[in-house]
Amino acid sequence: MTEGNGLTEHSAVQSEAPAGSAAEEKPSTEMENGDRSASVPAEDAADPETEEFVHPEGGWGWVVMLAAMWCNGSVFGIQNAFGILFVSLLRDFGSENDEDLRFRTAWVGSLSMGMIFFCSPIVSVFTDLLGCRITAVGGSAVGLVGLLASSFVTSLAPLYFTYGIVFACGCSFAYQPSLVILGHYFKKRLGLVNGIVTAGSSLFTITMPFVLSGLLEKVGRQNTMRVLCILMFLLMLASFTYKPLIPTKSKKQTGSRCPRLGQLFNVNIWKSLGYRIWAFGIPAALYGYFVPYVHLMKHVEERFGKDANKEVLLMCIGITSGVGRLIFGRVADYVPGVNKVYLQVSSFLVIGLMSMMIPLCNIFGGLIAVCLLMGLFDGCFICIMAPIAFELVGDNDVSQAIGFLLGLMSVPMTVGPPIAGFLRDRLKSYDLAFYLAGIPPMVGGAVLCLIPWVEARRRKQAQQAQDQEQDVSQKMLDSEKAPGDGDPRTGESVL
Repeated sequence: MTEGNGLTEHSAVQSEAPAGSAAEEKPSTEMENGDRSASVPAEDAADPETEEFVHPEGGWGWVVMLAAMWCNGSVFGIQNAFGILFVSLLRDFGSENDEDLRFRTAWVGSLSMGMIFFCSPIVSVFTDLLGCRITAVGGSAVGLVGLLASSFVTSLAPLYFTYGIVFACGCSFAYQPSLVILGHYFKKRLGLVNGIVTAGSSLFTITMPFVLSGLLEKVGRQNTMRVLCILMFLLMLASFTYKPLIPTKSKKQTGSRCPRLGQLFNVNIWKSLGYRIWAFGIPAALYGYFVPYVHLMKHVEERFGKDANKEVLLMCIGITSGVGRLIFGRVADYVPGVNKVYLQVSSFLVIGLMSMMIPLCNIFGGLIAVCLLMGLFDGCFICIMAPIAFELVGDNDVSQAIGFLLGLMSVPMTVGPPIAGFLRDRLKSYDLAFYLAGIPPMVGGAVLCLIPWVEARRRKQAQQAQDQEQDVSQKMLDSEKAPGDGDPRTGESVL
């Protein structure tokens, strides 16, 4: 029976009871409500757990935003600058011309980047269990230990563990809570805030190569890694600002820090068809998404010569990616509902088209224009990931929703670029690799177009079910009131 029906029955009992028994009705109702066996809507409305959470939209949230921005910058600034450390590692452990050493050293950076995303489902469970603050502080401390240990190694093999696993796992535990905590403070401005936060990685990616180059030249690789530990220490301090406002789902249901296994591994997110499409559509698009970022520099050398100023292309992508995150993050605040997915679809379509345009650029200026557009829509794709997740699954389930998505993203990020490299080795050209790299983003974007239609259909069915329930409740109320109306036909039917 609906809450409205329960309220009507309660009111009817009070109206029919004598005046002297009215005082006796109230304690019994309170006892029932305290026992949680029955509840009165008027009292439930005052329950803080059932009230709709109101986001502050600012205040301490701005401090949290700056801390999350530092997290994105520190984690991905160091990761994206591995190419600078790569050359230093080759010099320390052998020769830059040793092909076997180059292959084995490249796996240190690949393992590190892959582990950040591969660990995300596990990080989401810890975030639900321990909260954003404890998870991020602990992750930053682990990352600090891994990076510090990497500064003392004198051979390549230990780096697979210290840098590729320990440091990367710490970064993963520090990174994901920085996305989840923003939803505790912002809703209307969530797009803009995510744009500012993710722009931190672009800012660090642009400046970090120059900083690392200077440090490596002056103090060497080992001391450079120790200087980078300062970034992780500051990240650990910044993580203390992640004061949660929304209670975790496990605490609401159990009232303790030891929830059941079924509450740790949230299956509710997979019941949403819209989320399932989103969680598998984005990884499908990423099989070709990162190919230009990995192989563009080598393609420029083959097409325009080794003297070509290829670093300018990376700067173009980094700068416009930061600008795109700010612009589209603000635009997303004014786009209602899951229609934000269309922004992500447009980013995939443009990036796929630009990938196909790379082999057609026979002048360097055309390649710069392609990189500018690619970076702009790369920022669009990244900055609205978290807002879409919040809208598809809600505040309480968003941690694992983002975690499983990032975990699924680790597969295409690892597989796509090696396939492109294999094609180049067989065909002696990157042309076909770039043409094929443009197909998955377009296909993945087309799949994502189903999400708004699926969500609109789900809302329509939910509304119809609600209306039908209200009609049934109203008919039940009418039938219960009928015997008391004094209708003679009712009495005849009973006889």
